[in-house]
Amino acid sequence: MKKEILTKEAPAPIGPYSQAIDVGSFVFCSGQIPLDPVTGEIIGTGDVEAQTKQVMKNIAAMVKAAEATMSQVVKTTIFLKNMADFPKVNPIYGESFQAPFPARSTVEVARLPKDVLVEIEVIIAR
Repeated sequence: MKKEILTKEAPAPIGPYSQAIDVGSFVFCSGQIPLDPVTGEIIGTGDVEAQTKQVMKNIAAMVKAAEATMSQVVKTTIFLKNMADFPKVNPIYGESFQAPFPARSTVEVARLPKDVLVEIEVIIAR
């Protein structure tokens, strides 16, 4: 049985999807982009580091809403507009986790929602 997880501490969905879905032992979190959860505005336009910091704040809020911790994140996927930004994104991303780190995929994509530079999704195990 699936249960929706919704928090005002992360941006509201901008389409027909849930922020996160709890399916017992796992929580699947939708990709987060750098939206301010209060205003809905993009944070850090043109600045991948500022955008990554906001994305990680949004992810932390969703993890908290799932009654979990960042140490329970087991898989992440990073979507980048430009793979050349990876050296800027990686240290900011890394500040949120401790060893053993989550499994991770990083891919360059042609375009992201609202033309942001980074989107990250996570899976939590309980």
